[in-house]
Amino acid sequence: MIIQLFQQPMAQRQRIALYVALAFHISGFIAIGLLESQLFINLTPLNLLVCLALILYTQPRLQWGFVVFAICALVIGFGTEHIGINTGALFGQYAYGEVLGPKWQGVPYMIGVQWLVTMYCIGVAMQMLLHRFLQNGLSSFHRYPRWMQGLSLVIDGALLAVIFDWAIEPVAMHLHYWYWQNDVIPMFNYLTWYGVSAVILCIFHLLPFHKHNLFAVHLLLIQFMFFLLLRTVFAFQ
Repeated sequence: MIIQLFQQPMAQRQRIALYVALAFHISGFIAIGLLESQLFINLTPLNLLVCLALILYTQPRLQWGFVVFAICALVIGFGTEHIGINTGALFGQYAYGEVLGPKWQGVPYMIGVQWLVTMYCIGVAMQMLLHRFLQNGLSSFHRYPRWMQGLSLVIDGALLAVIFDWAIEPVAMHLHYWYWQNDVIPMFNYLTWYGVSAVILCIFHLLPFHKHNLFAVHLLLIQFMFFLLLRTVFAFQ
């Protein structure tokens, strides 16, 4: 069954992945935002694993560059969170709840998956946007050497990651994913998010692998809208 799924044409894989992601996030929004279902909140790790599986399903070729990037994103994401939790030096004073599942020294294993999924989707979105600009012959991009185009991907992508984190933070606190000291999100958290995201996106840019995946762009938009809508609902509760 699994082999047959991976033998399907890529266009069909993209459609299946999109429908599954929409089903999970729409049902999750209704159950969490409107019905306040603790069961669906506790299924957050499953949702992260499904998103990762869908990315692997729609990645055209699992090349060595993609594998190295995935490992780096997992290790850097988990490692910075581990330093942050145990020292308070990177993001500020915070602690994880039990919703994200099993932890090692205070850090859920799933947080590495979240970093990988988020940074892959942002990297692909920025790469495809840059490719579209170049394809359409925008003179402002054609004037710059390739390293400057890559720098634009990293700088703008890291800013997009910070905006994504801004959408997540109040929702995560409300759902007890993690807790901030005195319920205050420090500005330093966003600065660190920018720096860590920039490092991971540099690795994404430098490693050679296929970086065109329309589903990744769709997933980024779906997740952003999911958290933005939950943020809005919780603000009125």
